[in-house]
Amino acid sequence: MVLEADQVEAAIEAIIDAAKTDKIGDGKIFVSPVEQAIRIRTGETGTDAL
Repeated sequence: MVLEADQVEAAIEAIIDAAKTDKIGDGKIFVSPVEQAIRIRTGETGTDAL
């Protein structure tokens, strides 16, 4: 999933609320930066490409 920075915390909370069972196997969330996004068809870049 790729999101704008201001959406990350809300997405994390929503995933945790939906997936948490307090049992082994609930999973992990990894957050890392995406340096660039390009929509090949239109040439849009950055958040416009999302």
